[in-house]
Amino acid sequence: MIGGDLVVLYSLGYALFAVCLVAPPTEFVSAGLTVQTVLSSILGSEQMNFVGYHIRRTTATMIVHSLIPLGYYIGNIFISTENEHFVNPVALNILWKIFLAISLLLPFCTAAVAYYWSRNKWQNHPIAKLLHHLAPSGSSWHAIASSINIEFRRFDKFSTGLHGRRLIVTDSWLILTSTYYIHVGHQGDIHLSIVGTEEHQLYHENATEVQFLNITVTSIDQRLKPFRIRLNAVEYSDLKEKLRSPILNARNVVIRQSLSDRFLEAFRYQVSQNEVSQKPNDVELEQCIGCMQTPANVKLQKLCSDPSAGACMQCYCRPMWCLECMSKWFASRQDQSQPETWMSSRSPCPTCRATFCMLDVCRIV
Repeated sequence: MIGGDLVVLYSLGYALFAVCLVAPPTEFVSAGLTVQTVLSSILGSEQMNFVGYHIRRTTATMIVHSLIPLGYYIGNIFISTENEHFVNPVALNILWKIFLAISLLLPFCTAAVAYYWSRNKWQNHPIAKLLHHLAPSGSSWHAIASSINIEFRRFDKFSTGLHGRRLIVTDSWLILTSTYYIHVGHQGDIHLSIVGTEEHQLYHENATEVQFLNITVTSIDQRLKPFRIRLNAVEYSDLKEKLRSPILNARNVVIRQSLSDRFLEAFRYQVSQNEVSQKPNDVELEQCIGCMQTPANVKLQKLCSDPSAGACMQCYCRPMWCLECMSKWFASRQDQSQPETWMSSRSPCPTCRATFCMLDVCRIV
């Protein structure tokens, strides 16, 4: 009876290990117990060769996962009280013989498929075939792979998602990675639409309520299959900023704004009610030094009280920040556990450290 209980315990433990190997939880990822980490020396660098890395990763993952049934059988040799039967397959019953045959056949077939994929410099791999469909007439999939590799190395890409299933958006490409495949779409050839949401009252990462958006990505090329993105609603605005085309919301899904988005909206409204600052004709406004994308359009000028009274100070810096970057700076200097106090709080100037409040932020006209 003890031996039977041991086999049951082993079976449950191995099943749990197999599930964690196929879909690694955060604990497995932190401990480095993933195919990517264990085989990192073979897979190479994702940062330097994104496409090549994922071609090798998906192939290696498929081979490792195909060994799971055989690993369970080998474990039974040491665990089961009838281990002599597992050592001598002829003595096994018909079900175990079928299981052993499948366990041996699965890695063999997987290795054969992996060999076929690797021929002609991975030209037969599904990812290579996908990139071939994306290549212009007369060009090879290697040109598309090179473009993706170059853009992935840039620091301004948008990247989110859990281990093994990440969404990456570069200047030209939208990429969704998965366990055995990656989906790729050119930003000029895809349409995105929100098809639904998921509400979770308690999320495991931060123990707060969270909303996820289900977004379908459809290509104008009929050879490319549509795929679906699952995105945290707080990252929706960041995704929209990186995309060239708008995201269709035909079902009028209500999207919850992140705390920073709600604060930016309130900050923008308050600044619109403040006095404005006239730009001298001989002064040319430079790009915001925070984002380097928008011209500086706000100036700090003590307006909340008498110039010689109060906690705020007069700032003598020239305009160097845009409204959005100034709001992000203001929010970053507040107590993150008490967002209800942000509107009435103060912040040091990002350049000279003079204290200011929201009433001191003036639009430049």
